[in-house]
Formats: sequence, structure tokens, C-alpha cells
Amino acid sequence: MNAFEILVIILSAALAIFLVIGIVIGILLIKVTLQIRRVTAKAEKAADNMESLTANISRVTSQAFLGKMLFGGLKKFSKKK
Repeated sequence: MNAFEILVIILSAALAIFLVIGIVIGILLIKVTLQIRRVTAKAEKAADNMESLTANISRVTSQAFLGKMLFGGLKKFSKKK
């Protein structure tokens, strides 16, 4: 065996190790990407639910405020007469 053959064996072993590591890292990155997608979908769904909840609350409170103001105005109007 000469130095050239030893160098080829060392380089091929290093290449095999790096290929295996690259494949493992690629698989892990795909899994993480899928988890991130699921989390963002859930966060978007929660944000939409909160948006609809605040819209409903604002609609109810604005109606209640309007009713309170109208009722207060009617009280003042009836007291003056």
C-alpha cells in the first residue's frame, strides 16, 4: 500500500461519514419544518378566534353603551318635564 491508496481510503471514509451526517441533519430539518408549520397554523387559528371574539365583544359593548346613553338621555328628558 502506498500513500495514495491510504489517502483514498481516509477520504472515502470521511466522505461516507459526512454523507450520513448530512442525511440525518436533512431529516431532522424536515421534521422541524413540519412542526413549525403546525405551530404556525395553530397560532393563526388562535389569532383568528381572538379576532372574532374581540369583534363580538366590541359589538356587544357598543350596543350596551348605546343603550345606556339612550336610556340616560330618556331619563334626563323625562325629568325636565
